[in-house]
Amino acid sequence: ISQGAFIGPNVTIGKGTEIGPNAVISGRTKIGINNEIFPNVFIGLDPQDLKYKGAPTEVIIGDNNTFRECVTINKATDEGEKTIIGNNNLLMAYTHIGHNCELGNRIVLSNSVQVAGHVKIEDKAIIGGCLGIHQFVHIGYLAMIGGMTRVDRDVPPFCLAEGHPGRLRGLNRIGIKRSGLMENKDFDLKLLQSTWNLLFKSNDAISNSLEKVMKGELDLSSLKLCSFLKESISKERRGPMPVVNL
Repeated sequence: ISQGAFIGPNVTIGKGTEIGPNAVISGRTKIGINNEIFPNVFIGLDPQDLKYKGAPTEVIIGDNNTFRECVTINKATDEGEKTIIGNNNLLMAYTHIGHNCELGNRIVLSNSVQVAGHVKIEDKAIIGGCLGIHQFVHIGYLAMIGGMTRVDRDVPPFCLAEGHPGRLRGLNRIGIKRSGLMENKDFDLKLLQSTWNLLFKSNDAISNSLEKVMKGELDLSSLKLCSFLKESISKERRGPMPVVNL
């Protein structure tokens, strides 16, 4: 723990975690092992939510994460709720994680990414810099979002999104190849591309396209994409980002 850092009485920090100068960690916060917390990081402070009434909510952080300068991570809003961050994530400088967010593992958030409350980001997503993510948005596994994109709708797994307003541009093929999925005998990129085309390049509504696709043969990746979309178009959800030039 470096000079000037403040650690609250209800904070638990695992072995090997380094805390930089002037960092503040408060509230009911649990941090795992081997995390690197740079100067002026603020974790576990009250949510920026007018509904917050002082409940002793939590922040739960896993292992081997890096939080660069001036990252802020707010605790949840209501009794029994948590803000959760998994393992092996990189949050670059000035990233903000709002209340009740849930981040998986091996995620990269570039500089000045502003994540509103109740956002879920799945494993291995990569988020470009200087952008905002709307509350309740869900970003899928291995999705990639270009810098300065307006992210106000869900971004499905394996997809590439970019623009203002944000639009899906296709599959994140480079990210898929770098992930090692191509070496998995159960992964079929051609089938995933075919599924993507049927879902997003059809003249049918996504709900109708999903019904047709689900009747066919699907590998695990295509099934993951379909399951995500089924949830995304469910009641009270914002739905997926539309496709560019459809």
